[in-house]
Amino acid sequence: MTEPAPITASSLVRVDYHTFELTDSDTRTPMGFDTSNGLVFSVPGQAVICTGISNGWVNVSVQVCWHPPAQVDANAWDEIVEHSVETATGALRVTSVMSDAPDPPLLTPQGPGTYRVRVHARGRDTAPDGAVFEPVEDYLLIVWSAESQPDEIHKQTDRYGMELRAQPSRPAPPPPESDAEDDSRRRQRERLQRRRTS
Repeated sequence: MTEPAPITASSLVRVDYHTFELTDSDTRTPMGFDTSNGLVFSVPGQAVICTGISNGWVNVSVQVCWHPPAQVDANAWDEIVEHSVETATGALRVTSVMSDAPDPPLLTPQGPGTYRVRVHARGRDTAPDGAVFEPVEDYLLIVWSAESQPDEIHKQTDRYGMELRAQPSRPAPPPPESDAEDDSRRRQRERLQRRRTS
């Protein structure tokens, strides 16, 4: 039985707040901002790719493989980082914070579990912090099923990534109080108010 060919696709992807994402559901988790490798970070079900532009469009190509690529093609890229991403639904796709990516391919065809994403980036120094109408940055995401591992850095040469790595990471905000806690506090305030006025 022959192995399926890699799945490949390319499209323009919307960037907002210096990021585009890989998500496996419509629910987004508050996750802070981890600048340790200067390119990608994640929580289960959601990964963030850091872009040089603050908003606009970038070129994104994906390759979904059944095995890790034999070689790393570093010549055409400024930054390359390999990162583990976990998906509970097995429906990880390229997404944008403020809009949907056009017809995004499924990145996790082998279902729920852990995948390795090799993120390639170039052009992040072209218009850092800018808003662009035509893409000036390119990304290649190579994805395959693999056990969780520490990040592997293959190349780090752009100035934007160096600046991110020099910043402290920001922790995720505390989770919002549940509705039950809100109701309990509201009832407690009402009881105190009644006592004061009686």
